[in-house]
Amino acid sequence: MVSMKDIAMRCGVSVATVSKALSGQQDIGEETRLRVLRTADEMGYMANASARALKTNRSYNIGVVFVDPMRGGLAHEFFSAVLDGIRSEAERSGYDITFINRNIGVRPASYLQHCRYRGVDGVVIVLADYQDPMMLELVNADLPVVTIDHVFNNRLSVMSDNLSGTDALVRYAVSKGHRRLAFIHGEKTSVTQSRLIGFHRACEELGVRVPDAWIREGVYHDPKSCRALTAELLALPERPTCIFFPDDYSFIGGANAIRDAGLRIPEDVSVVGYDGIPLSRIMSPVLTTWRQDTDRLGALSAARLIEQIEHPRTAIPDRVLVTGRLQEGESVGEI
Repeated sequence: MVSMKDIAMRCGVSVATVSKALSGQQDIGEETRLRVLRTADEMGYMANASARALKTNRSYNIGVVFVDPMRGGLAHEFFSAVLDGIRSEAERSGYDITFINRNIGVRPASYLQHCRYRGVDGVVIVLADYQDPMMLELVNADLPVVTIDHVFNNRLSVMSDNLSGTDALVRYAVSKGHRRLAFIHGEKTSVTQSRLIGFHRACEELGVRVPDAWIREGVYHDPKSCRALTAELLALPERPTCIFFPDDYSFIGGANAIRDAGLRIPEDVSVVGYDGIPLSRIMSPVLTTWRQDTDRLGALSAARLIEQIEHPRTAIPDRVLVTGRLQEGESVGEI
């Protein structure tokens, strides 16, 4: 393995000079610094992680909390894309990622204990039960934390602009002549609250009446429950002409219920999804949906966490909104 001594010999400088060049110190000449860096790269030098940690008091390791109640794991298209954004940005900045759970080997542990055990510099909470006492313990600890799509006091959060997303979908459906809009939403979370506000606000501004019976609570990423709720909506005396689904994947269940009722999309009932996962592009008909910018959600979360880690005195624990875009398909017909 190439050492700093090897680089020093090749460049004809001291080991101390090599160390300064590699660590970005400014008290050496620019020409010397560039020559050392170029030589280190040519020789394939890699800093020892343990030595770097001792020098900087950082592990260059980011914890990621991802607790999926539906057990979709990395097959969950939306969250897998967010996680990939986190990974890419972390690697670009020289950090590794470690998944944090409530076990250390076979021994139960809290999230915070696992973070301490792994020595992570900070944590991105992608998905979790935010009322879990062990989650609150982690959030209230003296560790840099960024949450995705959930707000805690004095913690930085990166939020998808769910309010604008549902607002845009409502306005699109109404522009096609629809006035009877039903909304199947996921479980009660801050994401759901924002989407409901966006939905009701747009309907109110456009003069669209929404009976309580047309609002149904389901579960995110669960086609089975979505199928049952869709069947209930279709059985109402006054049937909605356009149904909003909690996410593109859950819509699969809704589509089955529509077919079970002998109806067609969009000739008999129109539909819109949410997330803009690749699956929505290969459905027939192609699903009209709101595409969330998952890459940016993940990358920005990692970047802002690293900012907290490296510049703790100037990082601001604010809320950052990430917008998406309407992805028009063939699932909303004109009436």
